Amino acid sequence: MYASTDIGAWFESNTNYFIMVLNQLHEIIENYVKEPNDSPNMEFISLKKDQFELGMKEVAATMTSPPALEQLCQRFKLSEFERFILVFCAGIEIDVRFSELCAEADKDNSQYHPTFALALSALPNPHWSALAPDGALRYWKLIDLGSGSTLTSTSLHINERILHYLIGVKTTDSLLTEITELPSYTQRLIPSHQCLADSIKALWELNSFQNSPPIIQLCGSEMEDKTDIAQAVCQHFNLQVSLLNCHRIPLKPDELETFIRRLERECILERRALLLVCEDIDRSDKLQLASLHQLLEELECFAIVTTLSPLQGIKRQIIRFDVPKPLPQEQLITWQTSVAELKTQLNEQEKYIPDSNKLLEDLQELTSQFQLSTSMIRRACAAAVGQLTMPSTPSLKQALWQSCRIQARPGLDELAERIESKLSWEDLVLPPLQKEILKEISAHVRQKSKVYEKWGFASKSRRGLGITALFSGPSGTGKTLAAGVLANELNLDLYRIELSAVVSKYIGETEKNLQQIFNAAESGGVILLFDEADSIFGKRSEVKDSKDRNANLEVSYLLQRMESYPGMAILTTNLQSNLDPAFMRRLRFVTQFSLPDAAHRAEIWRRIFPPDTPTECLNFEKLAQLNAPGGNIRIIALNSAFMAADAEEPVQMKHILKATQTEYEKLGKSLTSVEISGWI
Repeated sequence: MYASTDIGAWFESNTNYFIMVLNQLHEIIENYVKEPNDSPNMEFISLKKDQFELGMKEVAATMTSPPALEQLCQRFKLSEFERFILVFCAGIEIDVRFSELCAEADKDNSQYHPTFALALSALPNPHWSALAPDGALRYWKLIDLGSGSTLTSTSLHINERILHYLIGVKTTDSLLTEITELPSYTQRLIPSHQCLADSIKALWELNSFQNSPPIIQLCGSEMEDKTDIAQAVCQHFNLQVSLLNCHRIPLKPDELETFIRRLERECILERRALLLVCEDIDRSDKLQLASLHQLLEELECFAIVTTLSPLQGIKRQIIRFDVPKPLPQEQLITWQTSVAELKTQLNEQEKYIPDSNKLLEDLQELTSQFQLSTSMIRRACAAAVGQLTMPSTPSLKQALWQSCRIQARPGLDELAERIESKLSWEDLVLPPLQKEILKEISAHVRQKSKVYEKWGFASKSRRGLGITALFSGPSGTGKTLAAGVLANELNLDLYRIELSAVVSKYIGETEKNLQQIFNAAESGGVILLFDEADSIFGKRSEVKDSKDRNANLEVSYLLQRMESYPGMAILTTNLQSNLDPAFMRRLRFVTQFSLPDAAHRAEIWRRIFPPDTPTECLNFEKLAQLNAPGGNIRIIALNSAFMAADAEEPVQMKHILKATQTEYEKLGKSLTSVEISGWI
C-alpha cells in the first residue's frame, strides 16, 4: 500500500502523462485533417512519437507504479492501433479539441465522435480486427458502439468505467456493486492452513502460463478460515480479493453473460482474484446452480470458491482442498499469541493476567471446551479487553470464557432456542443417585482438558470424545431443569432443539438441518438439548419401502454425528424403550427421572417460592399430598403468586388450592379429596 502522499503524487504524474498522450494524438489527427491521405502519414507520426516519448518516459520514471494507460494496455494486450483508438475516445470526453477535429474530418460536420473509418485513415498501424466483436476493445467492453449506418461510420465511445480508470479515479463498475473488496491480509496462518495455502500457490504458479488458471474449491465449515487462506494466497500473487456471494449472480442468460464479462474485466483491470462464497447455496435450485456453473466455466481469472461440501458437475478444472478446523495445538498457539498481544493493550490491567503456568492451564481448558477458528479466538481476546476494564472486573479466564460463548452464538441463534438458566444444585430436588450422576456429568465436562489432552486420551483418536447423556422419565420430572443446572454450573450456553423444525418429510433434509446445528454447535462447546428425542432417535425399523430406508439413514447419520460431536448433548425422552439399542450403546450417561415421592414433593414445595415472595401459613407436608410432578408444581406456585398479588395478600394455602384446581382442569384430571385434605 502507498501512503496518501504517494497516491497524490501518482495521480498528478498520471494526469501529466495522459495529457502528453492526448497532445501527441491531437497533433497526429490534426495533421491528417489538414492534409488528408488514404493512409496515415508515418513520417509525421514517427516525428511526433520521438517528440513526446522522452517526456512521457521521464514522467513514468517518477511514478510508484506505471501510468494507468500503460497498465490497461498491458493487461488487455492492446495493440498500438487499439491504444490510440482508446485514447481518441477518451479525448472526446475530456478535451473539446478532439470533437472539433472529428467534426472537421466529417464532410457534413455532424460527427463529433471518432469512427472506425477515421481511425483507419489517421492512426498508425491500423488493422481491421481491432473492431471485431472478439477483439479486445469490444470483447472487454472498453469502448461502446454508438449510432451509424455502417460499421465503419458508427461512432465510438469509451466505457465510463474505463475513462475513470485512465484518469486515475478510483471507482466501481455500476454492474458490480454487490462485490466487496477485502482488505489486505496481515495475519499469519496456522501451520495446517499455511500448508494448504502453499499447495494452492504452487498450483497457480505451475499453471500461470494458462489463460484460464484452475479454480480452487475450499471445503469446510469455517468460512473465516477459508477466507484467510484465500487472502494469503492472493497476497502472494499481489492480487486484491473481491468477495461475491453466489446469490448475487444474475439468473437471466443475457444479464449473466454481461455480468461475467464485466466481472472478468474488473479482475484483470484491478488485478483481482474472485472469492466466490457458496456456503448456503440451495442445490435443489436448478436455475441458480446452472448460473453458478456457467460463471465458473466461463470465468478466466484467478478464482477461489468456498463451500461446505464439494460442488459437482462443473465442466472445467476445479481442484478441491478440504480446510480442517485448527488442531487443538494450533488453537492453543493462537490463544497464546493473541493473549501476548492483549497484554500490550491492558497496561494497568495487566495484573489480571496470571502467571505463565496458570495461564497455560486456563488456555488449555478454553481450547478443550471451545473449538474456535483463529479469527474467532482473536475476536474473543479483543472483546475480553473491554470486560477487564469494567468496574466488576472478572479474571482473564472468566473474560475469555464469556467472550468465547458470545463468539459462538450467532451460528446457533438462528437454528435453535437458547435457554438462559440461573439454576443451581439447590434448585434441583432428585434422589441421591440421580444427583450424583449429574455431578459426574459436570465433572466430565470440567476435566475434559486434563483427561483428553494432558493425560493423552485424545492422542490416538478424537472421535467419540463428546459427552452424551440421556434423561428419561415422565413429563415434568425435571429433565429440562437438570439441563439448565448443568449449563449454569459449567458456564455454558444451553440450546434446545425444536425437533419439529428439524425433521423433514423430504429425503436428505433432516440430515441437512442436523448438520447445520452440529456444525454451528461445535465451535462454542454448547450443550445441545434434544427434547422428546425418541421422536427422531427412535428404533431403526425393518426396511419395507423408501420411507423406512430414509428414516434409517436419518438415525444412522445421527448416531455417527453424535459420536463425533466434541461438545455435550442431552437427550430427553418420556419413553426410554423407544430408543434404538445401537444409539443407547453410544450414550455415556443414562439417568432415569421418576415422579417425586411425598418427601421429594415436600422439598420441591419448600424451594419453589423465591426468598422475596411473601408467604403465610404454608404447610409443605400437606402440599406434598398433591400427586404432581415438579413441572406442574412450579406452574401451580406461579399461578398462586399471581392470585395473591392481585388480592394484595401473601401466598396462602387458599391461593394454592385455587391454582391447583385451575391446573387440574387444564390437564383434564380429577383432583381427589385425599390430595387436598387439610389444606384449608
